[in-house]
Amino acid sequence: MRARGPVFRVLPPAACAILLIAARETAFALTDPASHVGSMPTNIFSPASTPARESYAATLFVFGIVASIFVVVGGLLAFAVIRYRQKPGEELAEPPQVYGSNQIELAWTVIPVLIVVVLFLVTARVIFGVQDAPHPANALDVTVVGHQFWWEFRYPKQGFVTANELHIPASNPKDPQPTFLTLVSADVDHSFWVPKLGGKTDLIPNHVNQMWLDPSQPGVYLGQCGQFCGAEHAKMLLRVYVDTPKDFAAWVRGQQQPAATPATDGTDPNVAAGKQVFFTNSCVNCHTIAGTPAKGRFGPDLTHLMSRDTIAAGAAENTAANLRQWVKDPDTFKEGCLMPAMKLTDPQLDQITAYLSTLH
Repeated sequence: MRARGPVFRVLPPAACAILLIAARETAFALTDPASHVGSMPTNIFSPASTPARESYAATLFVFGIVASIFVVVGGLLAFAVIRYRQKPGEELAEPPQVYGSNQIELAWTVIPVLIVVVLFLVTARVIFGVQDAPHPANALDVTVVGHQFWWEFRYPKQGFVTANELHIPASNPKDPQPTFLTLVSADVDHSFWVPKLGGKTDLIPNHVNQMWLDPSQPGVYLGQCGQFCGAEHAKMLLRVYVDTPKDFAAWVRGQQQPAATPATDGTDPNVAAGKQVFFTNSCVNCHTIAGTPAKGRFGPDLTHLMSRDTIAAGAAENTAANLRQWVKDPDTFKEGCLMPAMKLTDPQLDQITAYLSTLH
C-alpha cells in the first residue's frame, strides 16, 4: 500500500476517478455469481441503448472541457513554478506586488461563466431529450417493482408477471421498438441500473419514476440495484435479456401459459408429494403459481421458475442442487434476506425440489 500512495497523490482527481470506476466495473463483472458465457460485461464506456449513448456523449464532452481546464491550469502552474523559481545566488526577497488588472479579472469571471452555461445547456438537452422521448404505439410497457432484495417485472398488456430476469425485444433502428419501464418500490429506495443500457433511475416508495431502453443487439445485459437498500443490497442483481422479436414473442407465449401440471402416472412420486408440501406450508402465502391456490405477493412469482437461469435475484444459478439449498437455508446464498428457512426435513426438501423443478 505504501508504494501505491504517491501514485494517487500525483494523478489528477479525474484520472483517479476513471481508474476507480474501471476497477469497480471489472470487480462487478468478475464477482457476479451468475454471470456466464453470452452475457454482456457491465461497462459504462460501451453504451448499447440510446439513453446510455446520450449520457455517454455528454460525459465525454464534459470530460473534454474539464481536461482542457486541467491542462491549462496545470500548464500555467508548471510554467510559473519553473520560470519564477529562485535561482542560485539570488537573494530571497519579496517580488514586486501588482494590484488590479481589469483584463485578468474580466477573463477569470467571463470564461468560467461561459463554461458553466455551456455545461448547463448540454446537460439540459440530454435530460429533456431522454425524458421527453415519444412513446410509440408498438412500445413494450413493463412495470418494475423493487423489493428487498429482488425484482418483480409485470407485463400488463401481456398479462403475466415474472421476477429478476427482464426480457425485452431488440429494437430495430429503422423501426424502433423501445421498452418503457415504470419504476415503483414496495418497501425502501432502490435503483435500477444496467450500465450498458442507461443511467441509474431510483425506485422510491409512493413515487413513480420512468425510463426507457432500446438496445438493438440481442444478448444478456448485467446490472444491479444501485441504491443501498439493506443487508443484501449487493446481491440484488439484474439480468436484462434482449431477445430477437421472434424469440421474445415465443418467450411471451410461454410465460402466458399456466403452471405446468405434475405428471400423475407415478413416474416420480416426489413431484406429487412436493406439491403437497408446497401447498401445506407457508410457501403459498408469499409466492404465486398461476392456476393454483398460491397467490402470495411477498416473494417472486414461481409460475415458470425453471425458465430462468438464476435464483435469488441472480445470486446463484438455477440448478436443482442450488434450488434445494435455497429452500433449506436462504442465508446460504443471501445472508440477511427476508425469506425464512421452513425447517423442512430432507425428504421434504427432495420432494419440494422435485415439484419446483417441473415449473417450466
